Amino acid sequence: MASLKDTVNLTSQLNELTQQLHNELTEGEVDFDKMVELADDISENADNLASAFARVNEALSEPLDQSNSNGGKSSGRSRRSGSNGGGGDADGEDA
Repeated sequence: MASLKDTVNLTSQLNELTQQLHNELTEGEVDFDKMVELADDISENADNLASAFARVNEALSEPLDQSNSNGGKSSGRSRRSGSNGGGGDADGEDA
């Protein structure tokens, strides 16, 4: 499973690649083959980063989803929100 530490590594790699592309554009000999390669690498790393964030979000949401599907029996907050006649979703409620 991806962790926030993994996403830090991915953002560092992405930052390095974008810096290389920037340098190629501003200081290099404008080698289009190299820029295509760098842009492809950036795209792949950005997709990996998005996937990692999705996995982290899914892992963090899983316990909340299980709590809501138990009819609000897992915590005091869920019980309170389950008794208001709603769907048991306490996210963002002002008490």
